[in-house]
Amino acid sequence: MRTGMTLSTIARRLALPVAGFVMMVIPGAFAEERPVITTTNASADEIREFCTNIADAARDQRYLLQKQELENLQKDVDERIKTLEARRAEYEDWLKRRNDFLKSAEGGLVEIYKKMKPDAAAAQLAELDPEIASAIVMKLAPRQSSTILGEMPADKAAALTRILTAASDPNTSKDPS
Repeated sequence: MRTGMTLSTIARRLALPVAGFVMMVIPGAFAEERPVITTTNASADEIREFCTNIADAARDQRYLLQKQELENLQKDVDERIKTLEARRAEYEDWLKRRNDFLKSAEGGLVEIYKKMKPDAAAAQLAELDPEIASAIVMKLAPRQSSTILGEMPADKAAALTRILTAASDPNTSKDPS
């Protein structure tokens, strides 16, 4: 989804195509009803006049039914938009609380690794997810980070170094999508 587009904007843009689709799928929406004449005494002029007289009423009735169906669909779309907006607000609140928790936990976690001996920190960081470990190493002082990386197995240290260099590369996109 592009930045700046709200659900109501998307719904408004989709309303006309949905309305057109509904008009196409309503049975008999575009078919003209033709009366069956059972008598043979009716002349062509009488038949034409009869058809002309009822054509407008039938068309008006079809349009009224289509309008009612579109109004019902619009109400349904509006209800769904409200539900989605409520869920979005709920998700944003959850995400904010999660990010606040992570920030507070992150600060405490970095402090723990700052106070550890380099060999013990290296052993624990080697067992962590490489992205988490690299985030912790990045927040430590350079001298302490280099000592910890020196104590780690070479393959683990190389993996963390790759992540650290990718994170500091200005050509790396900031957008995760």
